[in-house]
Amino acid sequence: MFWHKKMRLFLSLHWIKILIAVAMVGLVVLSIWGLMSLESFYMHLTLAQMPMQILFTVLNAMIFVYMYMMVFRGGFSKLERGRVKGEDIRVHFDDVIGIDEAKEEAWEVVNLIKDRARLQRIGGKILRGLLMVGPPGCGKTYLAKAIATEAGVPFISMAGSEFVEIFVGVGASRVRKLFKQARQLAYAHGACILFIDELDAIGRARSFSYMGGGMETNATLNQILVEMDGLTEKQQNVIVIGATNAAEDVMDPALLRPGRFDRKIYIDKPGLDGREKLFKYYLAKVKHDPNIDVNRLAKRSVYKSPADIDNIIKESALIATRHKNELVSYKDISEAIERVDLGMKRKRVLTPAEKRNTAYHEAGHLIVMYVLHPTNDVFKASIVSRRYSLGVVYPQPREELYSHNREKLLADIKVSIAGYVAEKLKCGSTSEGVSSDFKNAMSIAHSMVWRLGMSEKGYLGDYTVIPDGQISERIKEDLHHETQKIFHACMKDVEDLLKKESAILDRFAKELVEKEELEYDEIEAIFAEYGKAGDNLAKNISK
Repeated sequence: MFWHKKMRLFLSLHWIKILIAVAMVGLVVLSIWGLMSLESFYMHLTLAQMPMQILFTVLNAMIFVYMYMMVFRGGFSKLERGRVKGEDIRVHFDDVIGIDEAKEEAWEVVNLIKDRARLQRIGGKILRGLLMVGPPGCGKTYLAKAIATEAGVPFISMAGSEFVEIFVGVGASRVRKLFKQARQLAYAHGACILFIDELDAIGRARSFSYMGGGMETNATLNQILVEMDGLTEKQQNVIVIGATNAAEDVMDPALLRPGRFDRKIYIDKPGLDGREKLFKYYLAKVKHDPNIDVNRLAKRSVYKSPADIDNIIKESALIATRHKNELVSYKDISEAIERVDLGMKRKRVLTPAEKRNTAYHEAGHLIVMYVLHPTNDVFKASIVSRRYSLGVVYPQPREELYSHNREKLLADIKVSIAGYVAEKLKCGSTSEGVSSDFKNAMSIAHSMVWRLGMSEKGYLGDYTVIPDGQISERIKEDLHHETQKIFHACMKDVEDLLKKESAILDRFAKELVEKEELEYDEIEAIFAEYGKAGDNLAKNISK
């Protein structure tokens, strides 16, 4: 259907090469004809000098071409982006898992590209830009590849950072070349997809300064705006797909207006069903125990992205190989989850006093989280060093929560300061290991009072948006007082609980000193001994 357009495109792209080839053939013919007309002596002399002449000619040509490319053709803005056929990407919609809502919206885009002829017959226009917004690792690039595969059109990809250079004008020049290439492919094949990853690198709101700051970034963004919907040559069916991890409001408003990135797809981390499908998909790529409970794994991986789950399965395969197992087991996957979330174990030799302090510190976190926290469960407690910490209590949310109420925030504060309280009660003094706990707890309490209107005095509003000089000292003192009030109230609740459950605190500290790590089943069993076993979702998960 497009063979004549493809031929015209080929000639327009390679006419210089064809002309050079014809000229070379003509020169060779003329040279042979001229040599045949010379006398024998001059013919031999000419043939003897010809190798050196050819060598110097080639050398001079190379120097000229190099200088031409660097000086006259913008060598610093050189762009090497070849098109990829849609069918060669081999990423189909069935391979995109865990983001079903985003897939439905993307499928509409595929249908628009496929039915572009019918759309144009009724006077409609194919969409110009599609912006995919979401956290990293959720499949934005993968979904763009699937759109290109299903639509069967050429696909060009480039990262936003590749447009950024210290030389003024280079980014804009690269944008022009990229869009020119995309329009040529769209002319020959009916449409072309241009994918720009990490669009926020060049698409952030423009800043203007009399000192010229941000001039290069502004010029690059301006060129994208012109190419997408401006005074350019005849428009072809070039669909620009952008992907970003940044919030939508940091992008330049001109980039998001109708006619540019006017269609948006919001991609979020998968829910329970999506995570279960992802585990099945990635487990199918490795040899694994067929009895693995995939639903249990999905419940253990709340807030995990598709990339996280892929990484977990790859890590579990490495662990299984290290243990000389033929199949990946649930234990291998569980260890992989802990390694990804908590980090590698570090072989540190603690003194008996350090080990005891750390054990009581982690036991305090464990008990308060198990008893008081409304949304999280304890899946592991350890006094084995990981990263920069001497110990850790591994919490796991029971389900996705997209907003946090006062009870949850207060529980987070109590869990954070529980290590400090336990050390103080049982060891008589505390260690510097409480610094990160205090930082987290103080941050939450400060946010509750200053931003969320959760103080008892009824200070409503977000005081952090008010310039410092416009808040009276009295209000500041009241807000700081309310923050400390929340902090100390949580401290008292934790002290009361740990004093009441002193025997359980001693037991957990003793178990941690002896075993160094406690799994959920062991933790549940100890609470059951004291009649404190919780009837929660985590108990069902561990079965």
